[in-house]
Amino acid sequence: MDVAHHQESVYSAWERFVQGDDRVLGVRPEVAISWHRCREQYRVDPHLTEAPIAVAEIEHRPEHDGVFAELGFRAATVAQDVSFAGGVVTVTDSTGRILAEWGDPATLARAAEANLAPWFCWSEPAAGTNGMGMALETHGPVLVKGPEHWCRAFHDWTCAGVAVRDVVTREPIAVLNISCWRSRLPSFAGGWLTNAAATTQGQLRRRARDSGAELLAAYTQARAGSAQPLAAMDTAGKVVIADETASVLLGVPAATPALDPTVRWTPGLPELGNAARYACTQAARNPDWIGSTQVFTHLTGDPVPIVLRPVFQSRHLIGTLVTFNATHETQISAPDETPSLPGPRRVVAQRENRMVLLRLPEVRFAESDGNEVWLSTDQGRLRAASASLDKLGGELAGAGFLRVHRRYVVNLSRIREVERGRGGELTLVMDQQDEAMVPVSRRNAPAVRRALDF
Repeated sequence: MDVAHHQESVYSAWERFVQGDDRVLGVRPEVAISWHRCREQYRVDPHLTEAPIAVAEIEHRPEHDGVFAELGFRAATVAQDVSFAGGVVTVTDSTGRILAEWGDPATLARAAEANLAPWFCWSEPAAGTNGMGMALETHGPVLVKGPEHWCRAFHDWTCAGVAVRDVVTREPIAVLNISCWRSRLPSFAGGWLTNAAATTQGQLRRRARDSGAELLAAYTQARAGSAQPLAAMDTAGKVVIADETASVLLGVPAATPALDPTVRWTPGLPELGNAARYACTQAARNPDWIGSTQVFTHLTGDPVPIVLRPVFQSRHLIGTLVTFNATHETQISAPDETPSLPGPRRVVAQRENRMVLLRLPEVRFAESDGNEVWLSTDQGRLRAASASLDKLGGELAGAGFLRVHRRYVVNLSRIREVERGRGGELTLVMDQQDEAMVPVSRRNAPAVRRALDF
């Protein structure tokens, strides 16, 4: 299929999709999934003619300014080559707000007509499918060509983008993007974007290892003055080190430092990770903040009191020390961090190179397996488009689904039986031929009992 015919096929699929038809044959799955987010979740007008002005105020750490500066330097050095190709290169922050741009003057003037310019927002919720917006939603480089853009007014553009992400939290910090109007991207675009992002994230990874070493030092000092169970957690709520008792409570190896952010452990207590992230948010505003709360563990039905103390390195927040069986006068209750968005009507999955739109009743449960999320459905086992069980669970929370375990979210209407073990633990038997069984964590058991009214 030649390029013109392919573009015509994609445009025809776009026309059908914006009218509510889910047939997207010939459209790349990652683009189709982005279209689905724009139509179902973000409700972006496909006839939008320009990006809106950026209004979100974000709080970013000082090292993020270094990322912006690094990407700006790289963009400026390649600007002339991009200009020769009739393109523009942009740098955005984590909200999709363009911070600066360089490139061909004629293309910059054309870009200004669509507000492809500083201080305008190009996230997916603001401007639909585009290189910058998709890069914020996914991991790795993205390419959006012509009618793959969600908004008709942007169909004359081709763009490629890549996000630089915090190596600890995996949240986006910035996006580097190249766009061309009615022309192909320069041949070097993909490789240059990938290399620029990898180099910048390499610098962040080295800083994160240094922060891990500083957390370890703070943990060692605190442990020398106290016999209470102690753990150190980074800003993402992952465990850097825990002593023998705390490791049992958290379900992680004991006294084993994890300085590299890629090998740190997710605690077996989801609410503790939430509390640690909440503590970091408070400490970033008030460095003297110390808080106390309670968490449930698998060892006892009673809550365990904990104290959270932030740790700083050169005035930069790097994590939290968590002391078990301790209290502090400031009590905290971590809020729900899930943004308030309309609940989905469908769950998006992938089968090979196709997007599968599932009605909610078709999904029995979602299971986290390493870096992927899998769905047990009436159409078989499918890989979810969402890369995070936390995000998927938050989206489905108001639609009859419940988080029952750190690895599982279940459709309450698809539960056939509930088994009770000798120790009182619960297991859900799902309504499928092989009677798949889903464990319920002790912490989530009360919520399951309330939801099932028993």
